Amino acid sequence: MMNFDLSVPHVLFLIFWCSMHDSELAEKMSKKGKNSSRSAKLKRPITDTQAEEDEKFACFSEETSHVDEDSDLSDSEESVFSGLEDSGSDSDEESFPELKLELDSGEGSSREDEPDGSSGGEGEKVKKDLKKSKKKLQPKSQTLSLKKVANEEKEGENGNLEHHSKTAQQPISVPKDEYEQDTSDEEDIRNTVGNIPMEWYKDYPHIGYDLNGKKIFKPIRNKDELDEFLDKMESPDYWRTVHDKVIGSDIKLTDEQVQLVHRLQKGQFGDVNFNQYEPAVDFFTHETMIHPVTNRPEDKRSFIPSLIEKEKVSKLVHAIKMGWIKPRRPKETAPQYYDLWAKEDSSAILGRHKMHVPAPKMKLPGHEESYNPPPEYLFSEEEKLAWEQQEPEERKLKFIPQKFSSLRTVPGFSRFIQDRFERCLDLYLCPRQRKMRVNVDPEDLIPKLPKPKDLQPFPTTLSLVYRGHTNLVRCISMSPSGQWLASGCDDCTVKLWEVSTARCLKTIKVEGAVKSIAWNPNPAFSLLAFSVEQSVILLNPFLGDKIVSNATDLLISSYVEPEEEKSQSVKWVSSEGEEFNQGFRITIRHPKHVKQVTWHGKGDYFASVLLDNGNMQVLIHQLSKRRSQCPFNKAKGLVQCVSFHPLRPFFFVATQRYVRVYNLIKQELTKKLVASCKWISSMDIHPGGDNIICGSYDSKLTWFDLDLSTKPYKVLRHHKKALRGVAFHKHYPLFASSSDDGSIIVCHGMVYNDLLQNPLIVPVKVLKGHEITRDLGVLDVLFHPTQPWVFSSGADSTIRLYT
Repeated sequence: MMNFDLSVPHVLFLIFWCSMHDSELAEKMSKKGKNSSRSAKLKRPITDTQAEEDEKFACFSEETSHVDEDSDLSDSEESVFSGLEDSGSDSDEESFPELKLELDSGEGSSREDEPDGSSGGEGEKVKKDLKKSKKKLQPKSQTLSLKKVANEEKEGENGNLEHHSKTAQQPISVPKDEYEQDTSDEEDIRNTVGNIPMEWYKDYPHIGYDLNGKKIFKPIRNKDELDEFLDKMESPDYWRTVHDKVIGSDIKLTDEQVQLVHRLQKGQFGDVNFNQYEPAVDFFTHETMIHPVTNRPEDKRSFIPSLIEKEKVSKLVHAIKMGWIKPRRPKETAPQYYDLWAKEDSSAILGRHKMHVPAPKMKLPGHEESYNPPPEYLFSEEEKLAWEQQEPEERKLKFIPQKFSSLRTVPGFSRFIQDRFERCLDLYLCPRQRKMRVNVDPEDLIPKLPKPKDLQPFPTTLSLVYRGHTNLVRCISMSPSGQWLASGCDDCTVKLWEVSTARCLKTIKVEGAVKSIAWNPNPAFSLLAFSVEQSVILLNPFLGDKIVSNATDLLISSYVEPEEEKSQSVKWVSSEGEEFNQGFRITIRHPKHVKQVTWHGKGDYFASVLLDNGNMQVLIHQLSKRRSQCPFNKAKGLVQCVSFHPLRPFFFVATQRYVRVYNLIKQELTKKLVASCKWISSMDIHPGGDNIICGSYDSKLTWFDLDLSTKPYKVLRHHKKALRGVAFHKHYPLFASSSDDGSIIVCHGMVYNDLLQNPLIVPVKVLKGHEITRDLGVLDVLFHPTQPWVFSSGADSTIRLYT
């Protein structure tokens, strides 16, 4: 934009000039008013940039917007055009965008459509005037804008609306893109690191940086070994698919590319059409030809000695004079021998060699080898006969000691050559083998385990002690809500405790010692099962929600006996009278003593283990139908404990040395796990169902991964005495084991969803507090269903809670 620096005389001159031309401008405006209204309808809307320019040059727009037919451009009009040119736009097309289409569409058509010659004459006159003014005032860049103004004036006077509409509808010619058909060899290179080895970025998650300096991360390859194997088996194009590290994607080779690879592997040329046996053109023949192959004149440097070679030769001569470069020595034709025992000192080259073995030292001569030995070293006749009769390998001395009067009378050593030969033979046959000691740091052999602080939460402190029993507390069980705790004891009582306060709410007396107790895992029922001698008793404790307790009684009382009773090995008896008031509901009488009771996850089935050697060791009972069955026809060993799978229809039976997994639907043996212990005592299953832990009486805890092997994944020997109980937590990655040494060991056992990653087992805490009574320690261990708390029952008649 132009800067106007006006003084007071200039301002007075402008005011005077404007007053003189007011009358003339009024006449021009009245003539052009009609045509300007018509042309304004045809014009396109004014853009923002144009409106800004109109505001900037408002003082000039009134006078110069229309050019008169009879008048030439004045000095004021020069200032108008010069002001528009310097207004900041690069071209006239930006100043007059609405006129570009009309001027491009053609001036010739306007001539043909003129109806009479008068109007055409006026148009020609306007054109001539504009051309004159263009030559005077405008540079070449303003030519287009003046043509547009002239055309607009001509169309406004003639009222040629049809011509204007035709020219406005003609399409705008778009220049052709010169890069449309262009191809580039670098189109597939999608990284910005350049053509560098990709091994530089193999240990980093990114592969270069973009224009903003941010890392370009590698594409995520979700394919693991399993997906790669499935693609290899199923995909028919696997053999022709390769991975491009530069692009980061898989590329399927075409048939032509596969043929090219095959040809290159066979040592053939890559191009199929190439003929390697074409007749060779002999350019240089033995015949003298008229025209030489090259007739370029020789360079000037071929006739002048080289200065660079001269400089190199002078440097070599100087190096030889200074002794830096020595001439080659003549090769020695004499044979060279390598002396193995030449230098035995540690500072020598052989001493620094790793496999160097020094020569064995010779025994120093003793008194028996002297020319005048003491009399006790001389042989008697009997010793001489005995020495001659011995084998050479059995003789202590290889010679008979002799006595000479002087050194001058000593003869030459007759066995000198043989002795030297045996010495050389010993050195030659010496076993040059050194035992390499591996210096291993003992800490490197210990696996890198995470710190226990990073594996919290887990129980650490003793919080509550539940006292009230008077004998061994053999078993404990927790309600599904985690509010109530049941315990069975050898004092013929079953006690029900409140977990948060350690208060005993109920004490139920039974006829014998309680060996096993289990709360129904279904929260819709309030039912407790425990074993007393030959019976399994189902008890409604009436704790917590009364609606749930009443619903449990309603379910039990709704049973209808079938018309035809089938003979069963056990007897279901409903409780009545005083027993019913205490909470007893059903008593299941077995032929043998019952040592374990365990529930299925849904709460309708439960299993019992009997002390029997026959096929009646395991029984499965159904509560809703009051039906019992024996799943096995033959005994597979002495059953110790059983358990149901938490998710699938599998049944685990642990004998003394094996754990058998049965499929209840197919009624067949699925797996047989071999425990590395002598006698299994307890068993528990991970909530995911793929891992099992077993405790044994020989102080071992074995972890089985069912997806990995039938042998233990880990064998833990943390306890010093027999293990009595093991337990998994239902939600946290924790498991615990109790032992007769009076301790409870809590371990972090993380099972990953990735089948290729092994479980992480880390011991985190050893809990103590129980007293050893009658050589028995902690008899049972149990986790809280929701909190990271552990309960334990011991032979000291107490139950302890660790939080």
